[in-house]
Amino acid sequence: MLLTIDLGNTNINFGVFEGDEILFISRIATDTERTCDQYAVEALNIFKLYGFDPRTVEGAIISSVVPELTTTIVEATQKLTGQNPMILGPGLKTGLNILTDNPAQVGTDLVAGCVGALIQYPLPCLVVDLGTATKVSIVDENGAFLGCTISAGISISLDALAQRTSQLPNVSLVAPPSVIGKNTIDSMQAGTVLGAAAMIDGLCDRIESELGHQVKTIVATGGLSKEIVKNCKHEIIHNGQLLLEGLKTVYYKNK
Repeated sequence: MLLTIDLGNTNINFGVFEGDEILFISRIATDTERTCDQYAVEALNIFKLYGFDPRTVEGAIISSVVPELTTTIVEATQKLTGQNPMILGPGLKTGLNILTDNPAQVGTDLVAGCVGALIQYPLPCLVVDLGTATKVSIVDENGAFLGCTISAGISISLDALAQRTSQLPNVSLVAPPSVIGKNTIDSMQAGTVLGAAAMIDGLCDRIESELGHQVKTIVATGGLSKEIVKNCKHEIIHNGQLLLEGLKTVYYKNK
């Protein structure tokens, strides 16, 4: 079995593969105050929940955008599985040619997502990652990463709206029945959910205009993607395990 770990600012996603088959996916909250033992115990309980023994894991790979927590998760993985995990970063073969000003600055989450798209979907491709931040990455017809857009994530924007205003509540991230809100909650949901969908549609249009041609695939991932892409005008494929599939690919390229 292969353990893939996507360490993000809000959540840590675990995916366990047997060959190309994904056995289970789980998610826990990111907390920089927790110790490696605490993470190891929680991960052990997750393995037990799904009926698997972590000591049968034969390899592991980690993508991290939280540097202060990377060592903790590495040590937790070692205690859990007995394996020394690969860390996605410079020096590993990915199959993705990064054509940016400073390739070392490209987040490993972006790399993993684009590798996952590269092996599964027709190119050129846009990869929309709706997590703590909203990112749209561009992979050209030759499998090269051209760059991306980064904006504040939907939850961050919604939390800021509720915290910085006296009369606006926290609301769930679901689409309202109409873009014209008739009450406070519907109005906020229209602005956040439908507004995010409109932003993604607009960014995709601008990217295609700058490229000079339409892309063949738009794929979305991330914890908030499923609800948002349903409200986009573009045809967008939802793949919640895209980053984990990318990590699996990188692992086997470097094994």
